[in-house]
Order: sequence, then structure tokens, then C-alpha cells
Amino acid sequence: MTLTTTSRHATATGPLPEHVRVAVVGSGFSGIGTAVALQRAGIDDFVVLERAASLGGTWRDNSYPGAAVDVPSHLYSFSFAPKKDWSHVYSRQPEIQQYLEQVAADHGVLPHLHCGTDVVSGRWDDDALVWHLDTSRGTLTADVVVSGAGGLVEPHLPEVPGIETFAGPSFHSARWDHSVDLAGKRVAVVGTGASAAQFVPELQKISAKVVVFQRTPPWVLPRQDRAYSAREHRLQARVPGFLRLARGGQYAVREARLGVWTGGGRLRRLFEGQALEFLEQQVPDPELRARLTPDYALGCKRVIVSDDYLPALTQPNVEVVASPVTAVHPHAVVDADGTEHEVDVVVYGTGFRVMDIPLGHRLVGREGRTLREEWDRSGVQAHRGTTVAGFPNLFLLLGPNTALGHTSVVIMIEAQIGYVVEALRRMEETGAGAIEVRRSAQDAYNARLQEGLTGTVWNAGGCRSWYRDEQGRNFTLWPTRTSAFIRLMRRFDAESYELRSARRVPVPA
Repeated sequence: MTLTTTSRHATATGPLPEHVRVAVVGSGFSGIGTAVALQRAGIDDFVVLERAASLGGTWRDNSYPGAAVDVPSHLYSFSFAPKKDWSHVYSRQPEIQQYLEQVAADHGVLPHLHCGTDVVSGRWDDDALVWHLDTSRGTLTADVVVSGAGGLVEPHLPEVPGIETFAGPSFHSARWDHSVDLAGKRVAVVGTGASAAQFVPELQKISAKVVVFQRTPPWVLPRQDRAYSAREHRLQARVPGFLRLARGGQYAVREARLGVWTGGGRLRRLFEGQALEFLEQQVPDPELRARLTPDYALGCKRVIVSDDYLPALTQPNVEVVASPVTAVHPHAVVDADGTEHEVDVVVYGTGFRVMDIPLGHRLVGREGRTLREEWDRSGVQAHRGTTVAGFPNLFLLLGPNTALGHTSVVIMIEAQIGYVVEALRRMEETGAGAIEVRRSAQDAYNARLQEGLTGTVWNAGGCRSWYRDEQGRNFTLWPTRTSAFIRLMRRFDAESYELRSARRVPVPA
């Protein structure tokens, strides 16, 4: 096998193998974590297929100015690969990408990683019990496919008349055009979500004018970020158990906050009061403050954690337009009042197609439907967020209802990876060639899950959000503590599955 360099490290090149036990799609936290777990389980016959030229997933694609995680650094990392020298309490995008590169290098993932390899299509062969995968660099078959394609990668652009007619540079935050010099420019920012809250303060520092188009004001809580001191770095490096204690503390604090989203009442009112006080401190102008005050329950939409977003909006070169964009002209953006705002550049911070991932349109299951067609038919759902009826030997990481509103998704990823490894072990022990969740088990699981979401702020908070589909069904979030998910995923529930041998006869669970 020959190697080439991607980012700072060497990865596999040359032709793809004809067949592998496991094909992992994507090389972010999900893909890298799966690759490490497979090797620890004694499975070396696998590839990691990455469409881009380097690894990193979300943290490679979202390279906009100010990009950072909104979960504390020690918690937003693998439990098996703690980092002793995070620069800040909340780490920045380049540091997270470098962390993933280092984990991949240290744990022997790189020889399995094929960059520039986009999965163009995939088809389940119910006779041979394999997936046929067509990629941009050739074809292969795989016994099992693990999708590590995250939800915060595919940009969502608003359906606005004239969006394609804008004469100047325009781009989504997840496709930031670093060749565009924004210094001294008039920049329109469409959207006020988590990404915009990070790049707007950076644009404010250099642009002549920033016009922020806000459809709905977000709740903002203080981030309280800071750099770690040299003394803290020494403690983290030298004191046994210090990193584990730091991670555990951050985990406990985040889990304790869950009641804000699920219980409401006094705790939510406490946090809303804190947010309103924070808003008053940072935005002295009562007129602007009124435009920035939410009229829905905290947590109904994704909460912004930032120390510099609100102050940036008060600066003389920033204008907040409390109105959606209704049209784009060659040199202007038009608000709902019909006012044209002349600008040189448009940046869209309008979120992502969370579960409408390209792979969903490309994988055809046992019944001849793509995953997207299956979800259009039955709703976006999976058993334990990981397997889908009609799609044997396919595992989704960060699938439906595994996202979180209060803590690190890396916790969910590791729990799912453990579940996948246990499923592979069960297949090995029983000699099964295929494993597929029973539709009855999937339906029962999702009925319980939706019941658990009923009283949460995500469903009953008085807002529209990307958490829910057009019918109001929450298809993104896990409804309770991550500890409950960890316990749930610790045991592979073989009774929920049909296991088949290569002879296509039932295999006892």
C-alpha cells in the first residue's frame, strides 16, 4: 500500500480493495472513532472513505472566522484520547481538526483512510449479502457499511428569489471562501444561528458595514471562555487522573442543566432570567435590545453561548434587520419591508440539511428504496438512532434522534460505536451474513422516544426550529440524559433483529 499526505499525515492511495469487511464513510469524529474501535476489536479489514482531500468532517468544512465548539474542550474529545494541552476552555476549529489528525495518526487509522473517495451510489445485494459501493475512485463490496456522515456538513440555503443573481461573492458559512477579502466591504449576513454568532464578531472587526438579517432572535448565554494557564497545562500533563476529573466535572455540569430543556419550571426561568440580564448588560440601547429579545422558551431553538456576539451587534458598523430576506438583487439584499440594503458580499449562516445527507439519496436498501425515500415514506427515524428496517448491515452514527441540546455529541458517538462493534461480534459468533432491525422493534422504539419528547421545550417551546420536520415531529434530539443512552447502547439487543446466514435462513438470536 502506498501513502500520500493529507493535512499533516500520510493516508492510503492506490486502488481500493475489491472487498472489505467494513466500509466506514466519513472521517470526522464518527469515522475516526469507528476506525479506532474496529482495530481494538481485532477487525483490520476495513476502509474509511472520505470524499474530501483531508480528514476532519465538520471541523474541516466549517473553517469560517471564529469557528469554535460550544461544549468545553475536555468533553468534546474522545474518552480514549484525552488531550493535555487544549489552548482554551472552548477549543477553536483548527485545534479540533489537528486533534482528529493526531488521533488518526496515533491509532493507526491513516493506512485505512482513502481521501478523495466519494461514495456515489450503493446497493444492497440480498443474495450475496453485501453492499455494492460505487465511488469516485472505483468500486468495492463491503459486508457492512457504517455511515459517519454528520448532519452539520451539507449547507442549507434559503429559497429566496434572485439568490443566484447576486453579482458579488456569496457563500455559506460551511463553504467559506477565504479568497474573498472582507476588509472594508459591506457584508450581508443572513441568519443568526450558532455559526453566525461566531463569525459576525470577526466580520465586525474588519468590514465597513455588517447587515445582519434576523428572522428570529436567539437566546444567548455567556460563554465564559478563557485560555488555559501554563500551570493548568502542567497539572493536566503531570497529575494522574486530572484529565479524567476535568472531563467528569464538565460532564456533570452539562447533565445537570438538562432540566432546563426537559423539565422547565423554576430552572428554565432561572436561565431565562440570566439570559435577559446578560442581554441588558451587553446591549444598552432599549430599541436594539427589544429586537434581540426572544418571545419563545429558552432552548426551543439552539441556544447561543457567546461572550462577543451581542457586543458586536451594538457597534456602529453593524445593523440588525429584524426581518427575513425576501429577495436578492445583483447588488442588494431586500428585507420584508421592501427595503434594499446595498452590499458587496453575502454570507449565509442559514444552517444545514441535518438528516438530508447525500448518502441518504445514494444507498438503496433491500426493498429497492433509497434511505431518503424510506424516510420520506415513514418519517426520519431509526432504531436506537443507528439501524433502519429495510437496510441490512447499515449502521448510522449520529442518526435520527441522537443529537443533543445540552452536552457533547461525542458521548453519543462513542456509545453508538460500541453498539456497532457488539453487533459485529454477534454476527461473527452466529455466522450471520446479514443483520436487519425488525420494523416492529423500530416502530416500538420510536413510539417510546417520541413520547419522551412530548413535554420538552424542543416540542412545546413555542417556536419553529430545525429540530422538527414539517409535521412537527422531532427527528433530531435525544430526549433525556446521555447516561440513559449509554446504558441503552451497552447491550446489543439481538432480539430486535433478524439475523440471516449466507444461505438466507434465519439465524437464532
